[in-house]
Amino acid sequence: MVVGAGMILALKSGIKEEENMSRKIIKMRKLVSILSTLVMVGLLATQVFAKEMAVRGRLQKTVEAGGWVIVSSDHKYLILNAQRFQNEKWFTEGNEVEAVGDTKTGVMTIYMEGTPFEVRTMHPLAESGPAASQNELRGITKVMVTGDSIVQAQPDTAILTVSVVTQASRALDAQQENATKTDAVVRALKNAAGTGAEIKTSGYTLQPQRVYKEGQPPTITGYEARNSVTVTMSDLSKVGVVIDAASQAGSNDIAGISFTLRKDRPAHDQALAEATREAVSKAQVIATALGGRVVRIVEVQEEGVDRPRPVYEGSMQMLKTSSAPTPIEVGTLDITSRVQLIAEVEVGAR
Repeated sequence: MVVGAGMILALKSGIKEEENMSRKIIKMRKLVSILSTLVMVGLLATQVFAKEMAVRGRLQKTVEAGGWVIVSSDHKYLILNAQRFQNEKWFTEGNEVEAVGDTKTGVMTIYMEGTPFEVRTMHPLAESGPAASQNELRGITKVMVTGDSIVQAQPDTAILTVSVVTQASRALDAQQENATKTDAVVRALKNAAGTGAEIKTSGYTLQPQRVYKEGQPPTITGYEARNSVTVTMSDLSKVGVVIDAASQAGSNDIAGISFTLRKDRPAHDQALAEATREAVSKAQVIATALGGRVVRIVEVQEEGVDRPRPVYEGSMQMLKTSSAPTPIEVGTLDITSRVQLIAEVEVGAR
């Protein structure tokens, strides 16, 4: 009986040791599995945030801070360190390149235009065969041309300046006579020009009239008063009528008549468009003569526009005695525009 009990105890002890050993093995397996998982996660994270790869495509400018992207067949890669290559002659828009570097998907950009890509090495792709030979014979050059245009427009505004000039031996007499006549002239102008006209005083002078004799100081023989009134009107058919009304009311001098164009925007736009078309046409002619074509317009600049200059009629003294209305011919105004244009032209050997 004693021997049998010892054997039972030994068997139980062995079973416990085997159970403990199994638990240790299970724990070791779990630890190995956890460590393997952590290693795999680390490797995946490294591949997500920094993956070295080779990219082939065309260089293209962009509004992103980097300034340049490589456009492949189905994707864009934003070059984060483009300034490193910008001094290279081949680093121009449209050239095909091959770049090796790391994608930085964790980098955020303003417009997210393409995958952020930090380039380690980059070089242009060399072509071979007939296509390369033909491309070597072709190149891009820039041409600068100007276009000019003149557009004639009908004036829409007349500016008339009439004056009342009076003389007297005394300054007060010249001034009072002038005031009476000017008042009558202003009333006549308002009546003849209509409500749409602008009438305002544009000048007034009262000056002594002097006689000069050799060896003697000048002598004042009288005084002259001059009151000038400017009329701005849009009804050009009334210009002659206004002149006649001013003359009949007491005006005896006209400084001049001018015709201008207040609403000149449509005419200016037309001149600018025609000048631009002429410049583009010149660029196309040059490209054709060089055996190529215009690829794109790089820059357009409006060099200057001549606003419609007033057309003047000479001054006249108001000595009208005939009853016939004063004839006024309005004429036309010239509006000029000039455009400077820079175009890229693809040329080839002929």
